[in-house]
Amino acid sequence: MSARHALRRRALRPVSVAAATWVSAGLTTAIPDALLPAAGLGILSCIATAVLVWRRHPVVAVAAVALACAAATAGTVASLAPMRSQIAALEAGGGRYLELDATVTGRIDGSADGGAWFDASASTVRAGEATVVGAIPARVLVDPGGRAALARASMGSTVSLSGRAIPAEAGERAALVIRAGDVISATEPTGVWAWFEGLRDGLVASTRGLPQPGAGLVPGLAVGDTSSLDPATEAAMNAASLSHLTAVSGANCAIVVGAAFALLALCGAPRGVRVGGAFVVLAAFVALVTPEPSVVRAAAMASVAMIAVALGRPAIGIAVLSLAVTVLLIIDPWLARSLGFALSAAATGALLVLARPLAEGLGRWMPRALALAIAVPTSAQIVCGPLIVLIDPHVPLLGVAANLVADPAAAPATIAGALACIAPFPWLRDGLTALAWVPAAWIAAVAHTSSSVEAQNLPWPDGPVGAILLALVGGALHLAIVRPRDLPRITGLASAAMAVVLGLVLGSTAVRTVAGPLTVPSAWQVAMCDVGQGDATLWRSGGATALVDTGPEPAALSRCLTQFGIDRIDLLVLTHFDLDHVGGSPAVIGRATLVVHGPVDGNADQRLLDRFAAAGARLQQATTGTTGALGATRWQALGPSPRVEPGNDASVAIDVAGVDFPRTVLLGDLGEESQAALRRRVDVQRVQIVKVSHHGSADQDADLYGELHPAVGLIGVGADNHYGHPTASLLSMLRALGTAIGRTDEDGALAVWLDADSRLTLWREHAGEPGVPENPSPAPRETGRAVAGSGRNVPRAVAPSDPLRPRRAAERRAAPPPGGVPEDRGERRTLAGNGARGGSE
Repeated sequence: MSARHALRRRALRPVSVAAATWVSAGLTTAIPDALLPAAGLGILSCIATAVLVWRRHPVVAVAAVALACAAATAGTVASLAPMRSQIAALEAGGGRYLELDATVTGRIDGSADGGAWFDASASTVRAGEATVVGAIPARVLVDPGGRAALARASMGSTVSLSGRAIPAEAGERAALVIRAGDVISATEPTGVWAWFEGLRDGLVASTRGLPQPGAGLVPGLAVGDTSSLDPATEAAMNAASLSHLTAVSGANCAIVVGAAFALLALCGAPRGVRVGGAFVVLAAFVALVTPEPSVVRAAAMASVAMIAVALGRPAIGIAVLSLAVTVLLIIDPWLARSLGFALSAAATGALLVLARPLAEGLGRWMPRALALAIAVPTSAQIVCGPLIVLIDPHVPLLGVAANLVADPAAAPATIAGALACIAPFPWLRDGLTALAWVPAAWIAAVAHTSSSVEAQNLPWPDGPVGAILLALVGGALHLAIVRPRDLPRITGLASAAMAVVLGLVLGSTAVRTVAGPLTVPSAWQVAMCDVGQGDATLWRSGGATALVDTGPEPAALSRCLTQFGIDRIDLLVLTHFDLDHVGGSPAVIGRATLVVHGPVDGNADQRLLDRFAAAGARLQQATTGTTGALGATRWQALGPSPRVEPGNDASVAIDVAGVDFPRTVLLGDLGEESQAALRRRVDVQRVQIVKVSHHGSADQDADLYGELHPAVGLIGVGADNHYGHPTASLLSMLRALGTAIGRTDEDGALAVWLDADSRLTLWREHAGEPGVPENPSPAPRETGRAVAGSGRNVPRAVAPSDPLRPRRAAERRAAPPPGGVPEDRGERRTLAGNGARGGSE
C-alpha cells in the first residue's frame, strides 16, 4: 500500500467517529429521557478502552473513541432533560398562557402574516404561580400586533412577553415554543451588539435608491440580511439553487476568509500568520452577521475547508471535518436533525473529496480552469441533491449552470458589501455599496432567468426513495466523468446508466415543456386534475392561474400541472387540511404566490403554511366575504363562517365570475347541513360549472344544487374507491337537473371552457373523438365523449360586479329548513366520519 493510500485510510477513520456521534445525537434527541442510553454508551466505551489497553488495534481504538463521543452526546441531551420536563409541565399540552423574560440569540425575521419570529434563551418562565428559572432554549413567534415593539430589538436584546405555549415537536432544539400576543418590553442591544447592528443598518440604508432587485440582494450577499429582498427574487434564488449565497453559508464565510488569506499572502506573511489572520477575520465576520447557530456551523465548515487548502492535503481536511462535526454534535446534539447542518457538512465534504477528481475528469475535454469551476458546484449538487429532494421533490436542471455563471460575481459582491459595512465614512460606504450592486444585479438576473425557464425544475420522486434514486444518479455521473482505471466495468455501467438517464430527462423535459400541454385543449378555462381520491381544480384568466386544493399525492399533482403546462400558481386555495386536499402541497411549495386557506387545526396545519411562507408565498385566511382578483375574474369566498370548527364543514367554498368566463362554484367538502346554511346565507344564482362537494358523496343538499342548476358538474374521485363515490343518488340528482357530469375516476382529467360563441364545452381526457356540441342531457352519460353546452341553456357569464349576494334578514327568516334527498339519509349515516383528518375522506 502506498504512503498516500495509507494516509488517506488513516484520515478517514474519524468519519466513523462522526457517524456514530451523529446517530447517537439523532436517536437520543428523539426520546424523552436519554439518561439510560448515555449510561449504556459510557459503559461500552469503558469496556472498549479496557480492551484497547489489553490489545492495541486500530478498530478497537476507533470503537472506543466513537462510543465515548456518542456517550458524550447522549449526556448532553440527558443533562437538559430536567429543565425540559419542567417546561413540559408548564405547557400542560400546549395552549397555556405564559409570561417569560428572554434574551434574543438570533436574528429577528419577519413572518408571512406580518409578525416575527426569533430564537431566544429564556431566563424566567411564569405560568400562574409556577416559575421555571434557567437558560431555556426557546423559539418565539410574535403576532403582527406586537411586531412594532421589536423595531429596535436585535441579537442581545432582552424582551419580556406573554402568549400561548405551543407543544414543541419531538427532536426540536427549543424546549419552549410560544406564540406571543403581547410584547411587554424590548430593549435595544447594547455594547458590541449595538455597534454591529448599526453597521448592518447602515449597509441596508446605503442600498436605498439603487435599482432593484440588485439593491435588495447586496445586504443578503454581504451579511445575510434579506429584509429588503423582494419575494420574487427570493423565490428565484431558491429555484435557481443560488439561495446559499444569501444564507450566510460556508460559501460566504469562505469568500471573506479567502480574501483575507490572499491579502496576507500578497503582503508576504508566512503560512502561520496567514492562517491566524484569516481566523481573526472569520471571527469578526461571524460577529457582524450575528453568531446564530446556522452561522456558527457555516463558519466551522469554512474553517475546515480553509485548513485543508492551507495544508494542501484534502485527506487531512476530511479528518478535520469529521472532528468539527463531532465537536459540534457533542455541544449541540439537535444539529443531527437539522437539514442545514447536514447540507453544510455534505457540501464541505464534497469540496474536499469529489471536486478534484471531477476537475481532473472534466479536464480531459476542457481547459483546467473551466473544469475546476464546473467541478465545484457539480460536486456540491451531487452530494446535496438527495438531501434537498427530501423537502422539494424537484431537481434544478440548471442549478450547476446557474452557479457556474453566478458564483464569479458572488466574491466581489460579498467583499465589497462587507467592506461597505465597516467603512468609516458615509461616502466611502455608498461607493462600496454601489460597487457591490453591479455583481449583485448580475446574480439576480441569473436567478430570474434560470427560474423562468420551464425546463428548470424536473419533477422527482419525493421521500427516501427519491433521495436514494438521486444519489445513485449522482454516483453514476461521478464515475462516468472521473472514469477510474481500476473499475472499468463499473465505469462502463455508470456511463450507460447516465446515457439512459440523460435520455429520460430530455424526454421528460420535452413532454413537460412541449408535448404535455399539447395533449389538452389550449382554450381551457376551468380544469380538474386526475389525482385519485382527492380534489385539485384549476382555473385561469389573463395569464394567471389558480389551484384549488392539491390532491393527496405530490407526484399526481405534478403530472397534472405538467399536462396543463402550469409552472407558477398565482393563487392557491387550500379549502381545508384533510390529506386528500393538501397532501400534494410539496409539489407547489415555492411555486405559489398567494395561499388562501381555511381554519387551521393543530401544529401540522400551521407547519404546512409555514413551509409555504418560507418559500415566498403570502398567506391569507379566508372567511365569508373574502374576495380577490385573478386575471379578468373575481373570486369570492362563500364560507366558512368565523365560528365553524375546522374540518369538512369549514371548507372554503369559492365563487368565480368574470366576463367571457364560465361562472363556477367550488364547494370543497361541505356536507348537506353546511350547504343548506350556505343557501340560506347567500343569494344563490345559477352557475355554469359546479365542483361537486365531497367527491360525490350522498351528503348533499339537493335544494342548493337546484338553485345553482349547473350545466356541468365536476367530480374529483378515485377509481374503485371504497367509499362508493360518487353515489348513485348524487348522480341521479345531477342528471335530473340536466347537468353534464365529468368524473376523474372514469374520464381522467377534465377541462371546460366557453368558446367564441359562448358555447360551453366539456373535454374528457379518456374520451374518444370530440363530440359535436350539444345540450347537456339529463340522460345517463354513456359515451364518455366531449360534451358541449348550447349557449341557449347555459347562463351568461356574470360580470365581476355580480357576486353571490348575502340574503336579506327577512329572506333568511323565511328560508325553509335544511333540505336533502330522503333516500340518501341512510347512506349518509353509514358514511359519517368519512371526512376524518388524515384519511382520504
